[in-house]
Amino acid sequence: MTVRKQKLLKAHRRNKRLTLIGALLVLIGLGVTLAWWLVPLLMLLGWIAHEAWFADHLFYRGSDDYQYRFPEGTPAQPVSLEQGRLRLSAPLAEGETLVLALKVRHRWPGRWLDPFVEIGSDRQDFERGVDGLRYLNLSGQRELLERGELTLRGRRCRLADSGTLHVMANPDFTRQRSMILAPHADDAELAAFGFYSRSSDISIVTLTQGEIEAESLQRLGLDLAQAARLKGRLRSWDSLAVPLWGGVKASHCVQLGYYCLQLPPMAQAPETPFGSRESGDSDIRSVRGHNPLPLPGDRDGVPSWNNLVADLVALLEHYQPEVIITPHPELDPHADHVATTQAIFQAIALSRSKPHTALFYANHLHDNDRWPMGPAGMGIALPPAIEALPADRLWSPLLDPALQLDKAMALGMQHDLQGPLALKRRARRLIQRVLSGRRWPTTGEDEFFRKAVRRHELFWVRRVPD
Repeated sequence: MTVRKQKLLKAHRRNKRLTLIGALLVLIGLGVTLAWWLVPLLMLLGWIAHEAWFADHLFYRGSDDYQYRFPEGTPAQPVSLEQGRLRLSAPLAEGETLVLALKVRHRWPGRWLDPFVEIGSDRQDFERGVDGLRYLNLSGQRELLERGELTLRGRRCRLADSGTLHVMANPDFTRQRSMILAPHADDAELAAFGFYSRSSDISIVTLTQGEIEAESLQRLGLDLAQAARLKGRLRSWDSLAVPLWGGVKASHCVQLGYYCLQLPPMAQAPETPFGSRESGDSDIRSVRGHNPLPLPGDRDGVPSWNNLVADLVALLEHYQPEVIITPHPELDPHADHVATTQAIFQAIALSRSKPHTALFYANHLHDNDRWPMGPAGMGIALPPAIEALPADRLWSPLLDPALQLDKAMALGMQHDLQGPLALKRRARRLIQRVLSGRRWPTTGEDEFFRKAVRRHELFWVRRVPD
């Protein structure tokens, strides 16, 4: 996390504490001077208001501009918005990924209800109180745009009369030999189910068992270590079995069996073994029995960084991918995700097989835990980038409704995305449905069914250094 984000988080927590202290003093004063029953009533109303309008974790201001740079030479042209239709100023350059930079400013209702932009039949939502430069994803709308028939309408927000359209051209990466790096079971499905379902030659490598936070399995009469061990087995099985739903061969799915949240310390001490924090296990071979090929780590089962990198080198040389799909090293802050990308690039440097392209994905963000915002089935606007990212090209392939449904079913097979919501989350969701107009899909209760099942998937394209 950057220094700026640490300061924003610190300020957010300080302001929340001050607000709570001030509210408590006001409530005590009202209880003393008027009636005691006002105190619990107002506390209940305050909690409802917090859950409806102030529970989102946004560590930036709505007035902050998103900061995006694209590679030098990326075609861009001014466009105008006339009577709700987007007008080009020149013929559209070749390219399938279209990104519109446009100022968006909330109307009064947009402070309390999610503002969004209707883009033809699509919809892309933004944070409440938005008042800055945002990036709309127009991929898939090229024909309407060229005919001058693409409509843009702000709901609970105003759109600037002009903006800049960026056009990026990519090959169809699904036709190239590819490897997905998944830190945990479900990461490949969340980021790239549509990609791997259409891919002609794909391998999926899952690095960890994902065994921690297994308290819910203790209902089966297990202690925490037993529950963590069971969860690791279940999620390891998910990592091998669920890709079959998307057409990936079992011989192209590998589970490495390292332990959740132990990749960063492994990177700091490459020769030191780091067993599970919760199961007590320290032998990665326990979940490798269904792997399609032997790996260097099979010799001793030691959960060390050196073994991880050696395993990845062997997999690169076996599958020989031209493209790797891995978490975004600057945008996705999850510690295991950062370490996964670090590990694969170390392996590439040591391998005789050299992929030429990296596609980066982000399943988590520093700044906004609701991105992609808005309902399932809609498009993916570019995520908050309050500090400039490297100037990468973007690729945003489309998922038709049938493929979106298959993606939702794949998520439903993941044990970590099953189960009922906690009571607090269920209450918050009910309050937001009634007071904020938010909606969740019927395919599953976990938030990822809303965030990941979308009209687009989104990747940052970067050349792998020689």
